[in-house]
Amino acid sequence: MYMYPENLKSKATLWLWELRDIGIIGIGAIIAIFAFSKTGFMPPLLAVAVYAFLSIRHEDTSIRDFIFYAMEYFFIRPQYYEWRLH
Repeated sequence: MYMYPENLKSKATLWLWELRDIGIIGIGAIIAIFAFSKTGFMPPLLAVAVYAFLSIRHEDTSIRDFIFYAMEYFFIRPQYYEWRLH
């Protein structure tokens, strides 16, 4: 089911993912299945499955976005607190 965004401002989605994520998951799955069938190496297949899970969207946010925002808040953008007695 293809749903076009409201007011043409948000990104287009297909089921639970953005279309960009569907493309990444599809290409990654093809490469990972080919690698698994030829070598028996499973980590690429698991990486695609984890990416697919983390990129599920609900109300314009995903677990991956939340992790990126948390990493930026705690590690990238310094926080400065000043305690004073008035």
